Amino acid sequence: MDIESEKFFEELAGDRHEAEEGYKVELARASAGSVARRTRVELDETPKPKEKEEAVQPEGQLTIDVYQTPNDIIVESAVAGVRPDDIDINVTTDSITIRGERHREKEAEDEDYFYQECYWGRFSRSVILPQEVDPDNASVTFKNGILKVRLPKLMRRKAKKLKVRLE
Repeated sequence: MDIESEKFFEELAGDRHEAEEGYKVELARASAGSVARRTRVELDETPKPKEKEEAVQPEGQLTIDVYQTPNDIIVESAVAGVRPDDIDINVTTDSITIRGERHREKEAEDEDYFYQECYWGRFSRSVILPQEVDPDNASVTFKNGILKVRLPKLMRRKAKKLKVRLE
C-alpha cells in the first residue's frame, strides 16, 4: 500500500496528525482505462468571491463509450443526476465535446463523510472521432440517466476514379 493510501485510511480511522489538518480527501479524475485514485488537496482557508471560486474548481472528465453501427457512430455516457439543460454538446465533422455540470444538494458537511467518491461539479470530454460525421443530422437522447449521441457517418469515398474524355 502506498503512502497516500495509508494516510487516507488513517484519516478515515480518525488518526489524524496535526500536520495533516487542513487537508481533505477527494477523488482524482480518471481517464479511460485508468484507475481512479484518491489524492490529497490542501484546503485554502481564504474566503473567495463566488465567481473566483467557480473558476478555480477542477473540471471532471466524463466517461464515455464510443462505438459504431454500419451507418452511425454512437457516443454514450452515464450522466445520472444531470438535468438535460445542464448539458452542452458540440459536434464537428471530426470531433465531439460534451460539457455539463452535476449539481449537488448539500445535506452533509465534508467532515461527516466516510466515503466521498461521486463527482459533483463541472465535467467535460472531447473526442476525435475515427470517421467523419454529419453534425447537421446528429441526434441526442437522454433516458434513465444515459446520454446517447447518434452521429451519422459521412459516406464519402476515399478516392474517386475519373474517366478521361476525348475532346
